[in-house]
Amino acid sequence: MGFKLGSESRGHKSSKTHGPILRKKLGEGIMGEANRDGSIYIDSSIKKGSPLEKEVIKHEGKHADDMKSGKLDYSDNHIRYNGKSYHRKDGKIKYNGKWIDEGSKSFPWEKAAYNVNKK
Repeated sequence: MGFKLGSESRGHKSSKTHGPILRKKLGEGIMGEANRDGSIYIDSSIKKGSPLEKEVIKHEGKHADDMKSGKLDYSDNHIRYNGKSYHRKDGKIKYNGKWIDEGSKSFPWEKAAYNVNKK
């Protein structure tokens, strides 16, 4: 299962929740992406209304909330979480001295997003 922070920036929305949920074909193994504007992409292969769709929305919604609060930010070249920056390149993030695939459960921002589905 893969989740990935998006690469689009369209300006933050002012709503209290995340922005629109958009369905589109995402990269191999990627089920959802949170974008800086609060919108969420869900892979078009995920069935509408399914438990998996709800899980992806909650996961990506956590990323969107963290971006809205300033806890999480990203660009093509970095991820910033809790004030610390991590280099980002070619689908990997340098974390604790190692290049790790985006979406890995070892990242603290991913742990936080996976935990929303445990509640």
